[in-house]
Amino acid sequence: MRRRNHLIVFARPPRFGRGKRRLAKGIGAFAAWRFYRTALSALLRRLSRDPRWTLWLAVTPDRSAGERGWPVRTRRVGQGKGDLGQRMARALGERPCGSVVLIGSDIPGIQPADIAAAFRSLGRNDFVFGPARDGGYWLVGARRTAALPRTLFAGVRWSTPHALADTVAGLPPGTKVGLVATMEDVDDHESYRRVWLDGGHGRARRKR
Repeated sequence: MRRRNHLIVFARPPRFGRGKRRLAKGIGAFAAWRFYRTALSALLRRLSRDPRWTLWLAVTPDRSAGERGWPVRTRRVGQGKGDLGQRMARALGERPCGSVVLIGSDIPGIQPADIAAAFRSLGRNDFVFGPARDGGYWLVGARRTAALPRTLFAGVRWSTPHALADTVAGLPPGTKVGLVATMEDVDDHESYRRVWLDGGHGRARRKR
């Protein structure tokens, strides 16, 4: 079977009142919905046209995969049940043969060049991460030459400054890990102002 690159975007349907609740508390429900709808649409349009990978939209709740209103026509699959780590591990492990990269949908700064850099990193590493400024990560990728570790994402303290360190610590000894650009997602009023209103898109220096 020919190996190729697969890009997975984790997303919720851009419906008013669904998701971004923490952001909505700071800027209001309408502004939060407008941000997410605009950012998701722009992200998918940038990434769906690139022939270097196959784009998959992994959605929650699962039933929304068949709904109308998604900004781009692309492959849609449900994330399934479980916590974030379980859903991420399932998504990374279920795609067809090839390297796979998974990203969130609330990072406006992501460009095709960032995704291409992640896939290049997987040419020499087993895993790749895109660090976030808060200690988490906006991107995770795996070069799947074998089954993913069963401990992948186990014990990760999500939504804390320890998320990336916990994930890397849970990888098997000898695993080669690469890093790409550091970015910031939009999940509260302060990050919305820095990333969206100030136009910086949350980008930081690329790590080699």
